[in-house]
Amino acid sequence: MTTIKQLLSQTAIYGLSSVIGRVLNFLLVPLYTAIFAKEEYGEVSILYALTAMFNVFLTYGMETTYFNFISKKNNKDVFSTSMISIIASSVTFLIIALLFSGKIAHSLTFDQHPEYIKYLIWVLTFDAVSAIPFANLRHQGKAFKFAIIRLTNIAIFIGLNILLLIVIPALISNGVNFGSYTSTFSTPKLSVIFISNLIASAVTIFMLIPTFKNTVWTFNSSLWKSMIKYGWPILIAGTAGIINETMDKYFLLNMLPEDIAKGQIGIYSANYKISIFMTLFIQAFRMGVEPFFFAKAKDKDAQQTYAYVMNYFIAAMAIIFLGLVVNLDILKHFIQNEEMWEGLGVVPILLLANLSLGIYLGLSVWYKVTELTRYGAWFSFAGAIITITLNIWLIPIISYYGSAWATLASYSTMMILSYVIGQRIYPIPYNMKKIVLYISSSIVLGFLSLKLFSGNIIIGNIMFVCFILMIAFFESTSLKNIILNKKQ
Repeated sequence: MTTIKQLLSQTAIYGLSSVIGRVLNFLLVPLYTAIFAKEEYGEVSILYALTAMFNVFLTYGMETTYFNFISKKNNKDVFSTSMISIIASSVTFLIIALLFSGKIAHSLTFDQHPEYIKYLIWVLTFDAVSAIPFANLRHQGKAFKFAIIRLTNIAIFIGLNILLLIVIPALISNGVNFGSYTSTFSTPKLSVIFISNLIASAVTIFMLIPTFKNTVWTFNSSLWKSMIKYGWPILIAGTAGIINETMDKYFLLNMLPEDIAKGQIGIYSANYKISIFMTLFIQAFRMGVEPFFFAKAKDKDAQQTYAYVMNYFIAAMAIIFLGLVVNLDILKHFIQNEEMWEGLGVVPILLLANLSLGIYLGLSVWYKVTELTRYGAWFSFAGAIITITLNIWLIPIISYYGSAWATLASYSTMMILSYVIGQRIYPIPYNMKKIVLYISSSIVLGFLSLKLFSGNIIIGNIMFVCFILMIAFFESTSLKNIILNKKQ
């Protein structure tokens, strides 16, 4: 019991640091959309989407592989071999990527700003090298140190953004002289975002150096081969997953007319950020509940417990979904550039997509506790195929709305596949009537709020309160029945 409590408390710290980080990063959306044009914001979104993709390649499943091997072998060769592998591949990437940075910039239509690419190449290198030290902190149970370093990274990034985009330009406009740098910082520039990220990543590496203490730097080639063999399916699953999450920006860049592509990506990305409120809840749930799932796996009533957890999780997600939809007219003000409000219509679609993703992650318990994780890779791969196909088909017709519908179709398919196959292999008695009622009711009420009542906030929130009361009634009734059954 003590072990489980310790695990849950550590997981809560990981989840809290992640949630705080995402919230703080989200607060940069009003800043960026107020300062930069939609085309410039689109450029930021494109580059960070590609950064996420390359980050998967550069770590090639080594983080998860490290956890698997260190738990079985628990020797220093695992850490040193992992680190040498990651450092070698990262340095190789750094050299080659810097040599071809001009061509990369040209292929992404960033000919006038090749420095953006160079900054992000360094960021990718630093972030890849930091992956194993962070994994080692988690293995050692140093959750607080892990969180401090993560939050320091975010604080530096955000602090530098505020300093270089707001404070210094304001001081210059009020007559403060920064010498030869005055003209450089007088006008906010997009490069500030990438420079801030680079500095934050470099500081993170510096803070992680103590984790190398007492490391004996040996490379075990046979161990490395075993780790690569274990890790390559994770790389495939990670690649498929990141395609589902980020590649829509790349498709928009290449399939829309050049003169509007970056502007459309900027609109889409800014509105995509609003769905982060649901994403935060899903991430916190995933990080908090995974150890609980594994701890309960051997219990006789494990499936019943999983069903209860899923029921409450879906109820909470349905509430969040409807609450965000009926209050879109308030949430849109996080986007300071009113030109971007034209994309608000994608938010309900993306929220529904995230709801599907959340359910899929909840359903994933069956293949995790049965060690059939290959199914997760297959589901992600199926989702990636749908993402690619629908983006290619729909973007030329309906622009970024095509990307939003592709995301919904991808996650919904993954959810359905996981449920159908999971019930055959590891049946869990989900209360499907109640689940369908909650999801369908939230969708219908959201649709009525937006279409029939034209987004009227008062009417929408009245329906929202009624929906919460309905869920509270059903759940209180269910809880009473559970208590009575236990007493009998």
